Order: sequence, then structure tokens, then C-alpha cells
Amino acid sequence: MELRQLEYFVAVAEERHFTRAAERMHVAQSGLSTSIRSLERELGVSLFVRNTRSVELTNEGRALLTQARHALANVAAAKDAVAAVRGLLHGKLAVGTLQCLGAVDLPAALARFHTAHPGVEIRLRQGGSPDLIERVRTGDLDLAFVSTPASPVSGVTLAPIRTEPMVLACGPDHPLRERAEVDLGELSGEIFVDFSPGWITRDVADQAMAATGVERRVAFEVNDVHWLLDLVSHGLGVAVVPRFFTTKRTAARFVPVTDPPQWNLAVATASGRHPSTAATALLALDGIRPSTTTG
Repeated sequence: MELRQLEYFVAVAEERHFTRAAERMHVAQSGLSTSIRSLERELGVSLFVRNTRSVELTNEGRALLTQARHALANVAAAKDAVAAVRGLLHGKLAVGTLQCLGAVDLPAALARFHTAHPGVEIRLRQGGSPDLIERVRTGDLDLAFVSTPASPVSGVTLAPIRTEPMVLACGPDHPLRERAEVDLGELSGEIFVDFSPGWITRDVADQAMAATGVERRVAFEVNDVHWLLDLVSHGLGVAVVPRFFTTKRTAARFVPVTDPPQWNLAVATASGRHPSTAATALLALDGIRPSTTTG
């Protein structure tokens, strides 16, 4: 098995098309197809289900994709390490992030990184924590800034950055707006605004409310922090959110919660392989550096 075969295989898996993969790799399609067939013969399995419009991975292909990405990442990391000794840093850096991090000014950090290492091509993807964590696990992302899930995730290491207490967000005319503190049990009968199911911030709020015995009704589900706060500001519902949301420009009022649930920010990296030199350099920047490693 050769590295070039793995590069071709990953390209076809990501493009889901042999012609586009060949264009991406700057090779003739016939040569790329021959390389894939040779890899399949060597492994004794079919890696793709082929049709006239696209190709899909088989179960064996999906298993190989994660390992192929890790192998290529390790080779890239070895090259980067040698270049770093010479004071150079090249290659690619794929970063995932939530919409809002609070503790980390990621755009500023990426700008500082780009100034220090202009030879590194940066790719950024925004999304929900479960999707970002899975992309880190499969090697599609080098690292991601995510909400910490309640249970450990196989194949992913989570390094904590910051813990934030959750607070109540309510409208400017809400009866609880002037309270010094509110117990979550007092929110029975309220209409809630929250993120979509599966988002870890939503999971934290769901679990906290369930622990109080309150059955809450989430009438407004969004995937955007500003939409959430706008809906709350207009009195359409209340929300239980991380405290750093209080830094947003909004008419919503924020009230501390008694024994608040905790929202945790972490950096996710793949277990079992060394982060690239570029990823290590980004994580070493002031304002990003994780604390103890877990997971």
C-alpha cells in the first residue's frame, strides 16, 4: 500500500466522483482509477459502490477512510516537524468551531497565526459540536472548539479551556428580569427558546431542567445565537444559556441561576495520532492554550 494510493482514495471518497477526484489530484482519471483498483485488489475488498453519477463508500471503505486520513496526517506532521526545525511551517490546518466561544477570540487568533505562519493554508468550518467532534475523529478536521459532551467520545481527546455557568435569559418585561437569582424549578409553565436537539448546549439545559422535575416546552428551536437572543428579547420565550451570552448586544435580560448547570468549552483532537505541527502551533497561542487533557 502506497501513500499515493491513500491520497487518491481519500480524494475519491471526499469528492464522491472519480473525475473530480482526478482533477483535484492533477492526474489522469485512468491512472487514478487504476490505482484505486490496485488498492482494492491488495485489500481484497470493494471500497466503493460505483454508479453513473457518483460513488459511495462501502462499509470497508468507510473503515479505511478514517485510517487513511490519520496516516496521511501523520506523514504531513512528520514533514512539518522537519520544516519547523528550519524555522518554516507549511501545509494545511483544518479548524472547526462553534458560532460563539466566549473564552476564545478565534478570528483574532487565526489572524495572528496567519501572520506568523503565512505558508500554512487555513480552512475553517463552523457547526454544532457533535458534527465537529465526528469530523475530528475521522480526520476531516485537525482540531475543533466544541462544547464538552456529557459522555466521553471514542477516538477523540478533549482538552478543557473554560467552564461557564448557565444563566436565565428573559425578555426586558419578564417578571423575573430584576431577580438577583432564580431557581430552575420556578420556570414551570414558561415557553422556551433553545438550540436544536443534539446540540450539546441544548443537552445541558435539557438535563438541568429534567433534574428539577420541570417539563419544559421548547417552542422555538434555532441554530443561531443571535436569533435565540432576538426571540427572547421580543418576549417569545426564555432560555438557559452560557453566561458569556451576556456579552452580546441584546435587549434580553440575564439572571443568575441557583446551583447553575455548567457549560464547558474544550479543544477536540483525534486520539491515537499526534496533532500536526500547525495545529500544535495554533494551540500554543495565548488565549487558546488548553488546560488539563481529558477523554
